[in-house]
Amino acid sequence: MISNIITGKVWKFSDNISTDLIMPGFAALSRPDLSPEEAAQYCMYSNRPDWAAMVQKGDVIIAGKNFGCGSSRPASRILKTLGIDLVVAESIARIFFRNSINLGLPVLTCLNILDAFDEGDIIEANISTGEIKNLTSGKTILGEALPEDSPPMEILRAGGIIPMLENEKCI
Repeated sequence: MISNIITGKVWKFSDNISTDLIMPGFAALSRPDLSPEEAAQYCMYSNRPDWAAMVQKGDVIIAGKNFGCGSSRPASRILKTLGIDLVVAESIARIFFRNSINLGLPVLTCLNILDAFDEGDIIEANISTGEIKNLTSGKTILGEALPEDSPPMEILRAGGIIPMLENEKCI
């Protein structure tokens, strides 16, 4: 179950953060003996080796353009396992967007999001209206909403595509 309003500490990333950076193959894919929690400790390892150890449940990623580009690996799963509650980026790769929604991780697009926040600021985002507030600075900007009656919001509200299909007795 997801709340429309998500509040958390901001982690900033730049443009073109690929699924290979989020979920590095040398650890997360090539070592099937790792639990999801162990694999999550390698998240963003190639560009910020100590980042995963600092993430707290409820934190939020903001990023530039083309977040989640690259392969179709389920990188949003590793973010969710770490405790990330929301990703807001200037643009999001379509397959990453779809994988995230299907796994129950909200993602929003918002132009100029990087200009509105410093790392460590507190964000409050209403995913159904697209209103994004920087509670640290008082700035408010508007991103693309996931309307209440939209299929992505219905999937998120169910906790992901599998729980939604189970609830509807489709599987």
